[in-house]
Amino acid sequence: MFESDLNKMKLPKETKRYCLKCRKHTAHKVGTAKQKSRSATHPLSRGGKSRLLARGLTSGTGNKGKYSRKPPKNQKMKSKVTKRIGVIYTCQVCKKTKGKSKAIRTARIEIGEKVAK
Repeated sequence: MFESDLNKMKLPKETKRYCLKCRKHTAHKVGTAKQKSRSATHPLSRGGKSRLLARGLTSGTGNKGKYSRKPPKNQKMKSKVTKRIGVIYTCQVCKKTKGKSKAIRTARIEIGEKVAK
């Protein structure tokens, strides 16, 4: 079996779900969320260089947690093959959108005919 067949998930174009705004089960259109990337607008996020400076983790003695270890290039770390894809449901009656609480880790999601990578 090919790897592309293993990491593929098929979803219908439309499904019936409970809408919180309409307060009843209505037809929902299935879609995928846009992939977000890390940006320079949040420099103090975890793993940011300026956060290290702010916390004083660049100088001094003693254990600095994960920053005391060798860089990942020297470690035998395996990178993930797939990405998390968020599934979004849009109500056909009131046009409100609700996402799934947990994103699905898969190579691709097929919604009807459309393929989201």
